[in-house]
Amino acid sequence: MTRRAVIRGVGHYLPERVVPNSWFESIVDTSDEWIRTRTGIERRHFAAEGETTSQLATRAARAALEDAGMEVGDIDAIVLATTTPDLTFPATATMVQRALGMTRGFAFDVQAVCAGFIFALTNANALILSGQVERVLVIGAETFSRLLDMNDRATCVLFGDGAGAVVLEARALSGTNADRGILAADLHSDGRDREMLYVDGGPSTTGTTGVVKMLGNQLFRKAVERLTETAHRALGKAGLSDNDVDWIIPHQANIRIIQGTAKRMGVPMERVIVTVQDHGNTSAASIPLAMSVAHRQGKLRQGDLIVTEAIGGGLSWGALVLRW
Repeated sequence: MTRRAVIRGVGHYLPERVVPNSWFESIVDTSDEWIRTRTGIERRHFAAEGETTSQLATRAARAALEDAGMEVGDIDAIVLATTTPDLTFPATATMVQRALGMTRGFAFDVQAVCAGFIFALTNANALILSGQVERVLVIGAETFSRLLDMNDRATCVLFGDGAGAVVLEARALSGTNADRGILAADLHSDGRDREMLYVDGGPSTTGTTGVVKMLGNQLFRKAVERLTETAHRALGKAGLSDNDVDWIIPHQANIRIIQGTAKRMGVPMERVIVTVQDHGNTSAASIPLAMSVAHRQGKLRQGDLIVTEAIGGGLSWGALVLRW
């Protein structure tokens, strides 16, 4: 028998405020048509004044626990991926821990920007495989609107706020790639590409939060290539191929990146979960958000093979293969 980390529950939360593309037309030189045709985004959610990343994360965590039929006392650890923490420290995960009433175990943050949820899932999987924990809440949560320069039309229209969460549980299974749970992961970073996507502030540099800076055309070209490569590596580690994939659940950054990656993998768009039109790019939250939406829609069935992949600032990127 082999120890596996299996998804037991999934949930998400979106702020109430919906911001359509037309909202930006009075702020910058853009239009609903321009945004739709170049990104696929139609609307996104922005957190209300005073609404924090930990609050979004807590709502998503509660939804995932309910879906799993579990109580917070069943959880041994929280791993939270975010680029927009409530405070410089402590970890936002500890604030979620407190809000949930979790009085044991441990909680920590992972920072890999848009690839954060892939990195967080991989870390949580390792904790389970090592025997350190039995059940982990893995959360991606962002208030990315707080990092936007509303005068920069190249970036301000792209991002939104939200949170998604999964409950991972240890299971003893056969050890083949027919098992449920996480089968393989593939992670990468290359700091030489930092200028493609970064925030121009921080505690040890400017002493300010800063705003998003992006070289969109260069990032687009790198994204499709690297996402395809990492997906293939993860599948290869699991002893599987593109033909075995039932669903791709990609990072929801840009519809053209999603389409380009699916095409290179030979997976039709009918088998790709797409929510970018409703949420925009929610960074570390985008994959668990899309996963939760697909689950609620009844698209994901037990035994389905899923590839999920993302690329973000760093640059950092990776893919994960799991069976639902």
